[in-house]
Amino acid sequence: MNYIGSKYKLSPFIKETIYAVSGNNLSSKVFCDLFAGTGIVGRAFKQEVKKVISNDLEYYSYVLNKNYIGNHSPIADKELYLEELDTLNTKKGFIYNNYCRGGNGERQYFSDENGVKIDAIRTKIEAWKKGNEISDNLYFFLLASLIESADKVANTASVYGAYLKHIKKSAQKKLDLKPAEFLINNNEHQVFNSDSNQLINTIEGDILYLDPPYNARQYGANYHLLNTIAKYDTFIPKGKTGLREYNRSQYCSKTTVSESFDELIKKAKFKHIYLSYNNEGLMSVNEVEKIMSKYGKYSLVSKTYQRFRADKQENRNHTANKTEEYLHILEKTN
Repeated sequence: MNYIGSKYKLSPFIKETIYAVSGNNLSSKVFCDLFAGTGIVGRAFKQEVKKVISNDLEYYSYVLNKNYIGNHSPIADKELYLEELDTLNTKKGFIYNNYCRGGNGERQYFSDENGVKIDAIRTKIEAWKKGNEISDNLYFFLLASLIESADKVANTASVYGAYLKHIKKSAQKKLDLKPAEFLINNNEHQVFNSDSNQLINTIEGDILYLDPPYNARQYGANYHLLNTIAKYDTFIPKGKTGLREYNRSQYCSKTTVSESFDELIKKAKFKHIYLSYNNEGLMSVNEVEKIMSKYGKYSLVSKTYQRFRADKQENRNHTANKTEEYLHILEKTN
């Protein structure tokens, strides 16, 4: 997925730093990815730690992480289920009726052809689940596969804050249901769909990795349609873009982010804490250092990299797209 804030390209830098501080052998460690997003960082450590604890407030993220982190054993016949879903007769449902041109005459997040295919697949997955015909593990695998496959043919400039006026080339392609393959290992993992500042009271471990929102853009609004596909509930879409009610993070507000972050660090029962943040964040480097230093030994490493932008014009400006990624490190002592 083209995901804002994704740490895919930065994973080697993050892993190298964590190894240098927490040790090269993490096989006995509990690793927590508290703002998991698509689960890229948790996946990077899944086979190397005793347990991954993954969490995100957004439901589409929960679905992805239930598959990529929660699933760790082979699932029998999962390819056969995918094949059946990919060849279903189409169905006009909630996605087509509200997010395709043919359904409501305006919104165009998907082509009509892909909208009715998404509805058919999503309806069948839920029917299997309600009829106890598939396991929870298979359910989340199939749902994650649909979410990622649908995202590849979405008619947007990456995020779902708006749709494009004309169907772009990639959105004209027919949805091809591809498997969301996960890593196999022998360890059990935990996946949560909770507010991070509440969950921190009930978990503990060795390594806490934090990648909260940097700015005022809410992920619940930017990726609202992925939540709708994941939940497949009924509501009245709002406004031109068809928004649903969405979560609002305290980390997206200049007035609340520092207090929320301080509370999180204070309550965290982890020896090593790593915070990914960049030079455009709501909290300055000095603010982060001031907060983290209250609770132990603080240090900082950074890396300049080319970030992803949804706007193609901005992507052409390579100089403007350079950003400084900070990895704040705390060895907690109090």
